[in-house]
Amino acid sequence: MEVLSHHLWSRVLCRLPRVLNTSCKSHSSCAAGHAPKPTPTDSINRQSTYLPLVSRLFQPSNLRDVAQESHTQGEMTCKSQRLMLQAGLIHPSNPGCYYYLPATVRSIEKLVRLIDQEMQGIGGQKLDMPSLCSADLWRRSNRWDLMGKELFRLRDRHGAEYCLGPTHEEAVTELLASHGILSYRQLPLLLYQITRKFRDEPKPRFGLLRGREFYMKDMYTFDVSEEAAYHTYESVCQAYARLFSRLGLPIVKVQADTGNIGGKLSHEFQLPAEIGEDRLLVCDSCSFSANVETMEPGQTDCPQCQQSTLVETKGIEVGHTFYLGTKYSHVFNATFNNSLNKPAVTEMGCFGLGVTRILAGAIEVMSKEEAIHWPGLLAPYQVCLLPPKKGSKLDEVAGLAEELALTLGEALPRLKGEVVLDDRIQMTIGKRLKDAYRLGYPYVVVVGQKATEETPRFEVICQQTGETMFLNRDGLLDLLRCVDTV
Repeated sequence: MEVLSHHLWSRVLCRLPRVLNTSCKSHSSCAAGHAPKPTPTDSINRQSTYLPLVSRLFQPSNLRDVAQESHTQGEMTCKSQRLMLQAGLIHPSNPGCYYYLPATVRSIEKLVRLIDQEMQGIGGQKLDMPSLCSADLWRRSNRWDLMGKELFRLRDRHGAEYCLGPTHEEAVTELLASHGILSYRQLPLLLYQITRKFRDEPKPRFGLLRGREFYMKDMYTFDVSEEAAYHTYESVCQAYARLFSRLGLPIVKVQADTGNIGGKLSHEFQLPAEIGEDRLLVCDSCSFSANVETMEPGQTDCPQCQQSTLVETKGIEVGHTFYLGTKYSHVFNATFNNSLNKPAVTEMGCFGLGVTRILAGAIEVMSKEEAIHWPGLLAPYQVCLLPPKKGSKLDEVAGLAEELALTLGEALPRLKGEVVLDDRIQMTIGKRLKDAYRLGYPYVVVVGQKATEETPRFEVICQQTGETMFLNRDGLLDLLRCVDTV
């Protein structure tokens, strides 16, 4: 065992100069196998600039009970809110507003990359519009008064009125119109952004599910005809379906009211959940589903197949699509020259995705009461490695965890930056396992008793399935080679 450990530390030390930007050649004693054996703590500290360490992550080390704290603040809580507060993923700021801590930002950035893939896959072009929107634009569309108290309104030092944008139909249509008449050859045009939005919710609740400040993807499309606009509408809806399928979320697409956005057609993408604030009617016999707002009061028969009784359920709205027609393009004179070289008004659609709501909604429906379960693609880190407790009988193999972390990042490029080492070796493995369980790392690798065998094996816990395996290094690499990342 001493020979194995000595050989391991020689390999680990030979990797260290790359972290410290020095040459391994200058450490001839290492190459000759004469390097002194470091302590596990020293090695972990020296690797810290190369490897994410739990002790340095900006989130609580000891998960706390926040139920009483939320109760005293008078805010309604749900599973996702409680779990995210306990895990140090979010921290309350003002009512309906939260700090997103680093682990949450990692998940949001992954979700944004997924959305970018799907939106750009259908021809979407990404832009970024100001959050500060002129009241004049909103008055031209008659929504300044229609939106009422939902708008955050303010005046600048010159008395000009603005709002913090909850949505950007006016702004994007004005942008397009300001560039003159388009050619029909430039359409369809699909413009989208992913940015913070603001709505003055009267009763913010349920954490990121209903807040006053949140991230949203909003896309605005411009087409040459009603037929072309319907084709674009369906294309975006299919992209949404692919996105939710990749996340493993059982979304229901339902007919919806156009509300204060307006237009001729609207659908919501609902995530079924007990705490959902929307009431849905779904037919078991056909594809019909609708928000109760669109149905006649008391209607229970399916209007599509006329054979089954509609079943009511609840849902969390995570996406919404609208066919707007010329509601905004007519007001702001967003026109194009058609194939006959005649001016015509563009047909529009708008399409929203609640980015932070998708994240919280996924945690709400996928997690257990005491443990987060992420959609695999959105987990902040894919793998957590646990070395033995300092001073335990397994101290001699403590370096295997660090060596494994480095090996995974090199052998499996997709896991670069996705492996975190729980270096809190003053704590027992059991306590760290409990934290890892609550935080929801998809894979937890424990360097335990079986790591002392002639061919070291590691306890691998797949948190999504609850399965536990004992694998050697090659077996672990084979398992993690199948992990999908974004």
